[in-house]
Amino acid sequence: MAFGIFSPSRVDEFARSLAQSVVRRYPPAIANNPDQGVSQNRITEILDQAFAGAHEFREKNKLGLFGRAKLGNTFKWELREFGYEEKFVDFATGKLSDRLARSPV
Repeated sequence: MAFGIFSPSRVDEFARSLAQSVVRRYPPAIANNPDQGVSQNRITEILDQAFAGAHEFREKNKLGLFGRAKLGNTFKWELREFGYEEKFVDFATGKLSDRLARSPV
């Protein structure tokens, strides 16, 4: 198996775009403020909307295990850079991993 099948720069770029999509829909100021009271269901909806093109990207770029791991790690670091709390970063990254692992809806 060749490790150079996917383009790391394309994967990084897509991960950054996913993180920016999350920031637009659910800014860190709201996510990190417990007084905002956003429900878990609403957060899941927001993430589902942000990740809408993730499976298509995976298929188009033939991301295997290492490509998906690269995408998830870059996404995680981007969310940290934007200032999200670790609990949300882990939750969002888990949701992205789930989206990449399953078949399109």
